Amino acid sequence: MKAPAAAAAGDTIIDVRGLTKRYGDKVVVDHIDLQVRRGRIYGFLGPNGSGKTTTIRMLCGLLTPDDGSGTCLGLDIRTEAAAIKREVGYMTQKFSLYEDLSIAENLDFVGRLYAIGERRAKVDATLAELGLASRRDQLAGALSGGWKQRLALAACLLHAPQLLLLDEPTAGVDPKARRQFWDQLHLLADQGMTVLVSTHYMDEAKRCHSLAYIAYGKLLAQGSAAQLIEQAGLATCEVAGAPALLMRIAVAVRQQAGIRTVASFGAALHISAASRAELDAALAPWRQQAVRIDAVATTLEDVFIALMEGATDNFDGPWALP
Repeated sequence: MKAPAAAAAGDTIIDVRGLTKRYGDKVVVDHIDLQVRRGRIYGFLGPNGSGKTTTIRMLCGLLTPDDGSGTCLGLDIRTEAAAIKREVGYMTQKFSLYEDLSIAENLDFVGRLYAIGERRAKVDATLAELGLASRRDQLAGALSGGWKQRLALAACLLHAPQLLLLDEPTAGVDPKARRQFWDQLHLLADQGMTVLVSTHYMDEAKRCHSLAYIAYGKLLAQGSAAQLIEQAGLATCEVAGAPALLMRIAVAVRQQAGIRTVASFGAALHISAASRAELDAALAPWRQQAVRIDAVATTLEDVFIALMEGATDNFDGPWALP
């Protein structure tokens, strides 16, 4: 697929400030500032109910903000929502095409909605580009999760949008299909497409050019994966030993000052603290036990958990690991 005709390397595709959405007395998106440059893959991370989907829908014109302003593709998100929709490909969490139509019939239907010129040729080209040509007559309802995902992406790309908004597009898809999907996203970004994607997978997050952590409507941090790890300033170690002993350590260490995260990683614990001194102090009582304690590099998942530990749920109060 060719880069969007209007593409200009390095310009800002999304520029919003104070973006806010309320439902009743609950603020589900709370004064978010966001800037995204063309040709970048920008990842949204956060727990369920954090406001990721609501933010995406405001950016593409499906929801009107209660507060804040800005532009998407140079168009005002409040007054030019209809124009934004024509330039955006939006892939929802749930497969939303017709399961009793074939792959080709679904794409032809989408082409009619967008009044695409030379529609059949465009459908054929999109089928070929996404590796769907050999399955063109297969019913969408008979496809596996990975092939449904590929069809949904093809439908998003058919009208040559400048921006892709993908809402947890790989949920329930096997690892091989997820990797192929992300390879396709990087190819599109290299060609000038801008991609905004929400995900819960840390391996996917690391493939984004930039990331934003959103918790309960608030933007907690943003930057590249490396920048977020550096900004967090966490000291992390891995503790390996017998499962019963690790459980005792986890319960005890969570109560210590400065400890930010305690999480099981396979047959070991990852423990992160605000400083190396606080980490050493918390683990000192356990060093004579039958465990191995090694300093390790802080991971993106360690940072993610630490950010969520301190977040306040706008519906249920403080959120923390049990």
